Amino acid sequence: AQRLEKLGMVWSPADERFQENLEAAKAYYADHWTLCAPRSAVALSRPVGQWLSNLRRAGALDGHPEWKTALEAVDADWNPSWPAEWQRHYGALRELVADEEGQADVLPGFTVHGMDIGKWLARQRKPEVWQALTGGQRERLEQLGITPPASELPKPSAPPLGTFEKGVAALAQYKARTDSVTVPRGHVEEVKVGGQEYPVKLGVWIMNQKGRRARLTPDKLQALAALGLEWAREG
Repeated sequence: AQRLEKLGMVWSPADERFQENLEAAKAYYADHWTLCAPRSAVALSRPVGQWLSNLRRAGALDGHPEWKTALEAVDADWNPSWPAEWQRHYGALRELVADEEGQADVLPGFTVHGMDIGKWLARQRKPEVWQALTGGQRERLEQLGITPPASELPKPSAPPLGTFEKGVAALAQYKARTDSVTVPRGHVEEVKVGGQEYPVKLGVWIMNQKGRRARLTPDKLQALAALGLEWAREG
């Protein structure tokens, strides 16, 4: 210490305590891959979790830029702007997939230090959770090759089929099966659309369309004409 003072550096008891705690923090990082330790964490018989928690408080490092630099040298994300618990899970995941090629695949139930990393990862991939993450969190996950699967992104829901659309589907099915668009008045055609079965009173439906022909829109007339209904072509 005297030699340091001769070099113009003041070595205080606080610096000495910091160095001792930093050694404990390094030991914790070697085991847990993060300095976002829970408050109860102990390493080298030192309450490293409480110590780190104290240093994260606003202003705790004022006047000690070298302390901040030393902590960042161990873990750049020792004091993230997102929850420490998230960072603990991320640190474990990063270590797990360090040697993996491509997208990480850690399944639910895979537990590290009491944390279900697989379950946590599956949750991060949910679109609504992914959207709620900060840019920094998403960036870190993307560095590990993790993005929400496109198949899970919200899909626009299909508009419910109207009576006309069901009728057209039923007529197309009837024509494909019988090679005719002459449908008996009482015929009911079971049509499957989007996984749902619909009974369509096809004979009655065609008579109804013909009866209201003057009120049908051009695209509806065109759809009927394309299926081979002659009266839809007229005029």
